[in-house]
Amino acid sequence: MPVYILMPALSPTMEKGNLAKWLKKEGDPVKTGDVIAEIETDKATMEYEAIEDGTLAKIVVPEGTNDVPVNQLIAVLAQEGEDVKASAAAAAKAGPTPKTPSAVDATPKPAQPAQSSVAQEAKAPPAAPPPAPSVPRRDGAEPARTNGRGFAAPAAPSAGRIFSSPLARRLAKEAGIEIGRIQGSGPHGRIIARDIAAVREGRGLRAPAAPPAGGPAPMIAPAMTDQQIRSLYEEGSYEIVPHDGMRRTIAARLTASAQTIPHFYLTVDCDIGKLLQAREEINATAAKDKDGRAAYKLSVNDFVIKALALALQRIPDANVSWTEAGMLKHKHSDIGVAVAMPNGLITPIIRNAESKSLSVISNEMRELASRARARKLKPQEYQGGTTAISNLGMYGIKDFTAVINPPHATILAVGAGDERAVVRNGKIEAAHIMSVTMSCDHRAVDGALAAELIGAFKSLIENPVMMLV
Repeated sequence: MPVYILMPALSPTMEKGNLAKWLKKEGDPVKTGDVIAEIETDKATMEYEAIEDGTLAKIVVPEGTNDVPVNQLIAVLAQEGEDVKASAAAAAKAGPTPKTPSAVDATPKPAQPAQSSVAQEAKAPPAAPPPAPSVPRRDGAEPARTNGRGFAAPAAPSAGRIFSSPLARRLAKEAGIEIGRIQGSGPHGRIIARDIAAVREGRGLRAPAAPPAGGPAPMIAPAMTDQQIRSLYEEGSYEIVPHDGMRRTIAARLTASAQTIPHFYLTVDCDIGKLLQAREEINATAAKDKDGRAAYKLSVNDFVIKALALALQRIPDANVSWTEAGMLKHKHSDIGVAVAMPNGLITPIIRNAESKSLSVISNEMRELASRARARKLKPQEYQGGTTAISNLGMYGIKDFTAVINPPHATILAVGAGDERAVVRNGKIEAAHIMSVTMSCDHRAVDGALAAELIGAFKSLIENPVMMLV
């Protein structure tokens, strides 16, 4: 039987992707490992490899198509000995979602239902689905149950778990509605788009749960609707620029961070006079190739990365991530560094930064930043990490606070290093001072522990020779 190629989930948060380019044409032979397409996520452009041999019988989604839901049929592969025309005809009958699971997937993920439009979902009758057929697995394991469209059949709802469609979650977030209080009308009590519309009309909310001991839980005020915002401005005095996937992802993640993580902030001023001198001497002695190019060129940010990595090793209790089940205490310092790019930002990660030299960190960061701006990073190069750095010093910003990027427990906001008047031994002197502010998740890092961490960072950044031994 033909192999149905589905839009892959290339990251845990991916719900849609853009089919940027097909690298194979209909009728082309395909070998295992061949790159057949380029998929754009909200953060990067990924190569999509085939994991089976065959012939590309039918391209269902043309290149250049945006917002293709995860698990939607995008192409059909005819296997060896199969009729290519028959496989293409089967694709036409299958429609936008296939009858069997795909056997071509860059990174197998738990299947999710394809996202429907607001109108389609709102009109969907709340009828129970038909019994799910089983699909034999090639590895001989227990057959997977599917919902008849090639996706894993949903498990029965368990206590405390909220079932909702991706579209419903997005609409609820945009409307500032607590999704756990919505009464779902979809199959098995699933929350769908029409339920969000019902809440906006003043109905469809569950009765509030009993407040926990110690007082009522805080309620988040609903956000203004698009219509309410537009009504404040004269018609024709603005233009609407649609959000792309990256901007929506940033908005969702940082809104969730601000609403669910109890932030607090610590600021210190660091004297970087010794650092600037060391940087100049190290760069001056860098080896050069035959074209006269230096093997490395250290920046202040490279010292910041190294200092934070070593500080986390000195204060290991702050090198953590919060989970409800327990604290994740990390062994290595994986430092994410925010990189600005058109319409947003991304945070590539320097792994095991505590064990890397300044020159290695500098070259690795330069290469990662270059590929980040070209949207060529792989998910493992920007997902995870144990903390992050946001540096606006190059823009002349003296100091600022940054929003924690989950699952991190801290983020360091770095301001500009400039000459300021300081008092030493009762005398006013000029010194190069850099202000840094650490945002902390109070669930994971208490005030005293955070003070130890930022103190260790200050000690290292003011005495850079300590990073070289």
